[in-house]
Amino acid sequence: MITEFYQIFGQLVFLAGVCLLLMLAASLFLGRLLLKEDRLIFPKLLLITVDMFYGPFKKFSESLGLNSRIVDQIGVEVRNKINEKRFKSIPPEDKALILPHCLRNPHCEARLERVGLVCTGCNRCIIGKLKERAERIGYRVFIIPGSTFIKKILEEHRFRAVLGVACYQDLNLAMMKLSKFSPQGVPLLRDGCFKTKVDFRTVLEKMGVEAEVKRPRSCMSNPSRETPTE
Repeated sequence: MITEFYQIFGQLVFLAGVCLLLMLAASLFLGRLLLKEDRLIFPKLLLITVDMFYGPFKKFSESLGLNSRIVDQIGVEVRNKINEKRFKSIPPEDKALILPHCLRNPHCEARLERVGLVCTGCNRCIIGKLKERAERIGYRVFIIPGSTFIKKILEEHRFRAVLGVACYQDLNLAMMKLSKFSPQGVPLLRDGCFKTKVDFRTVLEKMGVEAEVKRPRSCMSNPSRETPTE
């Protein structure tokens, strides 16, 4: 009786493992289709795989010779797609723009407070330019040194939607936590902890101010002091 139980249990474990591998393989195929051809198929399957099997999905991708970052890329792009319509329907006054502190100029003099850095508007980096445009249309802007500040922001401020900028991994994990806020994300073009880079135009487009975009496709975190062409 015990032998039969272990045999059945072993078979069930084996079948569960096979099913998991098939799900990971299918999700990886669908995720690459999304990234390469901008085609979103079975979004719920992709979200379940990314959210519930985040670690195994990364190891599975690596075992196939892929960069594990593809899992975070898939997570970000799926959420951008499924939340885009809802995000656009929410007025700017109910939205928050969250920027990483690594975009700031090396000589930034912003002081750190409970919910992040307070930009002085010195115009030395892209943060001030994005902050000015976002606040002009009603967004609340937060510049944070780490994801732990998101909890403090949620405790002290109310908003219905969030637009975030970060490296793919931080962005994906933050969008998981903020799933009820119809999140949209813009990944850094160059990540790290210093002199990072983001696409200025993409952030403005996500904010809904396409008409104002006349700037080059990308902007360094430490650009020259010249005023961009408007």
